[in-house]
Formats: sequence, C-alpha cells, structure tokens
Amino acid sequence: MTTSMSTPSAIRAAARVALVTCGEIPDLDPDDRLVLPALTGLGITATPAVWDDPAVDWSAFDLVVLRSAWDYAPRRDEFVAWTQRVPRLANPAHVVRWNTDKRYLLQLQEAGAPVVPTEFVAPEESWRPAAAGEIVIKPTVSAGSLDTGRYDLAHDGQRDLAAAHVRRLRAAGRHVMVQPYLDAVDDHGETALIWIGGHYSHAIRKGPILTGPDEGVEGLYREEDISAREPSHAEREVAAKVLAALPYDLADLLYVRVDLVPGPGGAPVLLELELTEPSLFFATDPAAAGRFAAAVADRL
Repeated sequence: MTTSMSTPSAIRAAARVALVTCGEIPDLDPDDRLVLPALTGLGITATPAVWDDPAVDWSAFDLVVLRSAWDYAPRRDEFVAWTQRVPRLANPAHVVRWNTDKRYLLQLQEAGAPVVPTEFVAPEESWRPAAAGEIVIKPTVSAGSLDTGRYDLAHDGQRDLAAAHVRRLRAAGRHVMVQPYLDAVDDHGETALIWIGGHYSHAIRKGPILTGPDEGVEGLYREEDISAREPSHAEREVAAKVLAALPYDLADLLYVRVDLVPGPGGAPVLLELELTEPSLFFATDPAAAGRFAAAVADRL
C-alpha cells in the first residue's frame, strides 16, 4: 500500500490568504501591496478583502491576515466581534481585543516595561488641565493619530481647547489618555522596531506629526515622514523589555511593532505597542516583504 503526502511547496501552492483592509482602501495600502509579489513567488494566492464586506467568505481562506483595517476605531466592538468569528486570523482575536484599547499600557508598565507617563480619564470622570506644560490628548481607542491633539497649557486658549477636547471625547463615551509631550521627539522622532514571524526584522524613524490642537484629519490617518533607522542599543534593550512584558508568546504573533520615543531624561520609553493592524513599512527595507511572505508561508 502506498500513500501520498503533500510537500510543503504543494501546500503553499494551494493556499489562499486574505489580506484584510477597509472600504476606503479596498486594494490595500500601497506599502502592503509590496508583499503581493513575494507571496506569489511562494505559490500563495493573496486577496485583499474588506473586513466588513458581507460578501466575503472568510472560511474560504487558509489564513486571514489583518493589514489596513484602519476604520475600526469608531466601531471597535463590531470589529472585535468580527475577529472572533473569523477562522485562522493573524494576529488572533484575543490579541486584537487586548491591543485595540491603549489601556494595555497599564498592564505592560506593571510588568516592567518603561512606558510614557499616562493619565487615563473615563467618560464619567471629570478632568482639568494643569496650569502649564505641553500635553497630548487622544482616545484610548484610535488609529492613525486621529482625534489626537497637542496643547501648550501655558496659554489660556490652548488650556481651554484641551479641556474641550477631553469633554468631547468623554461625551462620546470614549476613554481618554493624557500624556506629556516629549519635545525630544521634535529632533529624534519616534523609533518603530518591527518583528515578523517572531524575529526582529527592521526599524524606521517616524518624524514628529503633532503640531497643535486637534482640528480633525481628512482620511484614515495623518501623513507621516518615514525613513529607515538603525535602532540604538538602548532602544533595543527597551524593546526587549516590552516583549518580555507581553502577555502573549512572541512566536504566536505574525507581526509586532514597538513604537518608542525619548523619555523625559532621554531614555527610550514605549509610546504604543502595535499588534493589530500596524504599518510595517516594507518600502524601507528591501528584504522585509520577503520576510513577511516567508512568515505567512510558515503559518500555512
């Protein structure tokens, strides 16, 4: 009696992968489209799919990969419920639920990760701005720096605008986070370190984008100034502490992005940990798209 076994290459050739996006960019963000040739080269059929499109049969895919579903914030509960219904989702639904509310920073801080000092304000709580200092206000559920503003509290007008911003978010039933504006960002920018398939891949510099109070943004996100960066030893050490504080196994995550900024004393601190739908900036590293495709193939 003989039996036939599928080789890994045959399995990959038969595989279908959905790359999840949103209705505003149904064909994917241009940076994400860079992975399509790499996936095709491994015999994987990759299809952009809009997360809230009722016509999509998610069970027809061997893997569903969250990418540019950047419209989820106003409908976070609906989005999280959708992730719980989708089979074979990367990153998994329980990770999405945890990571789409930035109050996860408290848990990471308690586990030993250096985090930007953050005050959280619940919808039922009152808040008054301090007499001085520069701060950043944003909702705990947000994407693309939307509903985010920078305020110099030494000026009465901006202090009033800051209070109004918090009231507006609270009135909408949203939890608010207030952080100091760390002015070293103006020169150094943010450093985002990216892991793919459980292994460090590359890093980028993101230039400063908050110039003043929240005046609204057209589109899904604020435009960003992105360039390749080699992270410092201190940034790598802090990123390692963040990963050690994760309540999940790094090997179970298809991608991780750790966003760091210089803290009050210059040492790096965590601004955000992106596990849901982060830009991975494939254009900044010629090998990054290939690494991503290989990690997808490994999960198949």
